[in-house]
Amino acid sequence: MDLLDNHQSQQERSEPCPGTLYIVGTPIGNLGDLSPRAKSILKNVSLIACEDTRRSGQLLKTIKSKAPLLSYHKHNFKSRQSQLLEILERSGSLALISDAGLPGITDPGQELVHAAKSKSYEVICIPGPCAATTALVISGLPSERFCFEGFLPKKQSLRKKRLEDISQELRTTVIYESPHQLIKLLEDLSISCGKERPMQIARELTKRYEESIGNTIEDVLKYFIENKPKGEFTIVLGGNNNKSNKNKISESEALNKLNALINQGEKSNIAARKISKETGYEKKWLYSRLHKKLDK
Repeated sequence: MDLLDNHQSQQERSEPCPGTLYIVGTPIGNLGDLSPRAKSILKNVSLIACEDTRRSGQLLKTIKSKAPLLSYHKHNFKSRQSQLLEILERSGSLALISDAGLPGITDPGQELVHAAKSKSYEVICIPGPCAATTALVISGLPSERFCFEGFLPKKQSLRKKRLEDISQELRTTVIYESPHQLIKLLEDLSISCGKERPMQIARELTKRYEESIGNTIEDVLKYFIENKPKGEFTIVLGGNNNKSNKNKISESEALNKLNALINQGEKSNIAARKISKETGYEKKWLYSRLHKKLDK
């Protein structure tokens, strides 16, 4: 079936179909990125579930959609679920959208999809923009294999473990961050991954002031220390390609080796350099962990 035949079959299907949940990708900036199919769905479904009714209302006004809106976000998705499934049960159609991009990525969505599929309702994705993949393909970093982290945990114990995992990840990693937390994250990544790790940050993707910033963590950190972070940020971090890290021991073992050298009379900065060379851990990171322990 060629593209024309496929288009005709979709027309014959007359979307939206009854009893169907549509996951609809919306623009991350440029309204021109909303597809004709997405517009048609958003104009004709029985109900649209969205994160923010005011923000989504502006989009619907632009495309002249009068479909009713219902808020669906991280604070109410559990209580809304049964109400949304009732729409499908009555052979209505339902669209799920986020404030920007594809629903279900760093916002509630997978829960509703799982619930709908468990009751044998059809779930169809109307593809659209996604900040993670958009930033990845313009970064110039390896994209044949990558992992997506979204926003890192705020709880320190979980964050520490996640940063350690990211530092050892061989694949390119994509991370989201807000303006007021960006410099702190860059500092954490500089310590855990090393300041020379490849990095590019995409800012305000598809919007008027879109930018791609940096080549390494050090470049990016320096830029945002001098220029206050503004807008939405998608971070693309190169993988750990340090060959000396292939047989790296655990974090605790590396720190034990460092302490053992110091206990034998070695100066802390020299000990950190030796253990860094032996284990592959960054000297700066080893030194920082040592001083955190001494400060306690």
